[in-house]
Amino acid sequence: MRTSRSRSTVLAATGAAVFALSLTACGGGGSDTESAGAQTPETTVSVGASRSADADAGAGADTDTGAVKASASGGKRAAAAAPACTTKDVTLSAARHGGPPYTHIVLTAKNKSGRSCTMTGFPEIQFLESHKQNVPSVAKSRPAAPVVLKAGAPAYALVKVSDGGVDENNEPVSAFSVTLQGGGGMAAVRAPGSGGIAVDPAKSLTGYWTYELRNGADEF
Repeated sequence: MRTSRSRSTVLAATGAAVFALSLTACGGGGSDTESAGAQTPETTVSVGASRSADADAGAGADTDTGAVKASASGGKRAAAAAPACTTKDVTLSAARHGGPPYTHIVLTAKNKSGRSCTMTGFPEIQFLESHKQNVPSVAKSRPAAPVVLKAGAPAYALVKVSDGGVDENNEPVSAFSVTLQGGGGMAAVRAPGSGGIAVDPAKSLTGYWTYELRNGADEF
């Protein structure tokens, strides 16, 4: 009888200790979030490496493959819920990038619709009536996930207009057309500067819409 009572006491004490440890372990917790905005000057622009809260939904500071896949899948789910941006949803503007020689401009699309919408692909640009083909896109500038703009948020696309050489076949451009992919429609955009911009159709390239301009991906 003494042996049986002793064993019961030990078991009871052990169970209480385990229960107390489990309560202690359940007490921890926490979460990290990040968001940042981006401002675009009206004339000459150099967009920094800020991250929109829409970008890479669900991803934190990790850059491993798993985090990238989670980011892309989260962005696709958000894009599926948000319709494609149209020229009625966004205000399109152009500003010089870098300086002189001015070989690039930055297109800004700011969401004025009051709801979220998706900037699809890249801007389809035609600079000159004599060159009806769209400016070619640069594949490496394509973001990992669709760009979903909240109300009031901007998206950017870097556009190369020339190599900046005096011997190029440049033509003056004061305004040009931009078509938004996904059935977004076409709009005329005024070129920056009082004299417009000098465009060499053979050198022109455009990047994809992104939340920010990214070193490397947007160097072309």
